[in-house]
Amino acid sequence: MSVGGRRRSARAVGATAAPGGAGRGERGGRTASAPRPAPPEVAGVRITHPDRIVYPDHGVTKLDLARFYEAIADRILPHLRGRPTTLVRCPEGLSQACFYQRHAGSWAPATLRRVRIREKTKVAECLVVDDLPGLIGLVQMGIVEIHTWNSRVDQLEQPDRIVLDLDPDPAVSGADLVAGTRLVRDALAAAGLESFVKTTGGKGYHVVVPLVPGAGWEECAGFARRLAETLAAREPARFVATMARAARRGKIFIDYLRNARGATSVTPYSTRARPGAPVSTPVAWEELGPRLTPGRYTVATLPRRLATLRADPWAAYSRVRQRLPPASAVAR
Repeated sequence: MSVGGRRRSARAVGATAAPGGAGRGERGGRTASAPRPAPPEVAGVRITHPDRIVYPDHGVTKLDLARFYEAIADRILPHLRGRPTTLVRCPEGLSQACFYQRHAGSWAPATLRRVRIREKTKVAECLVVDDLPGLIGLVQMGIVEIHTWNSRVDQLEQPDRIVLDLDPDPAVSGADLVAGTRLVRDALAAAGLESFVKTTGGKGYHVVVPLVPGAGWEECAGFARRLAETLAAREPARFVATMARAARRGKIFIDYLRNARGATSVTPYSTRARPGAPVSTPVAWEELGPRLTPGRYTVATLPRRLATLRADPWAAYSRVRQRLPPASAVAR
C-alpha cells in the first residue's frame, strides 16, 4: 500500500495528432483521446476517484484506504456484522468537511444491508456491514470512521457489550491514563467481569466488556453509570463521571453514556478522521505502557503489527460467556 506522496492522475493522456492531419481523424473530426482506464476494483467494488487524497498529511488515497480494509477484513468484520452503524463521511477527504451519517439514504451502496429501527419519534433506516463488499462500499462512498451499536439487529434490545470510554483531559499524563485504565479493569473484575482494551485512535482508551445478550439497555446503561460514578467517588483526583468541562480539568472522564440505546462507539480496527490516519486498535492489557499512545497505530503501521503478532490480543473476546451482574455488584 502506498502511503507516500500524491499519485499521478489516472487520466489518460490525449493522443498526439498525426503529421499533416492538424489533429483531424479520417473523417475530418478531432482525433479522439484514448479511453480512460476503468476504475480499479477492490473486492468487486469499483473505486472511483482512486487517487483522491483522504489523509493529506500522509498522502493516503481512497484506493489505499480500500486496500487497507481489504487486508484487515478478517479482523474488523467480526465486530461489524449485524450491528447498526453511525458513520463519519468525508467525501473529499480530511481537507474538506466531514460529517456524521446516521441513517441510510440514496448515497448508500447496495452492498450494505438496510434495517428499519424504531427511534424516539420515527422509524429510521440504518445501515449494517456484513461482508467485505459492504466494507469496501463504505470507502467508495467516502466513509472514514465506522461506529457501531452495542447490540446486533437480531437481538436489538439486548446489548452484547458495554463500552467505557476513558477520555483524558490534556493535562493528564500518559502514565496516569494507563494507571486509570487499569483501575477500570480492576473494578470490572471485582464485579466478576472480564474486559478488553483498545486504543481509540484519539486521546484515550476504550474498555470493552463482552456480554451474553439478556439484560436490556437500561440495565446495561445503569451498570456502566454506577461503575463510573463509583470510581469517580473513590478516586476524585483521578476520575470524573460528568461531562461538564470545568469538572474534567486534570482528570479522566469515564464516559458511560455510550451504553444508551442508539449510542455508538468507534469499532475495533476502524480508521479515524484525524491527522495521521490513526486506527482504533485492540491491544493486550500487558501492552499498556508509556510507548503505547492512544494514536500509535495507523493505516501505515497497523498491517506490520498484525503481521508480527504472535497472538491476537482479543482472541478470547468471542469466547467469553458472561452475563451482566446487577449494578449492586459494583462495590461503593
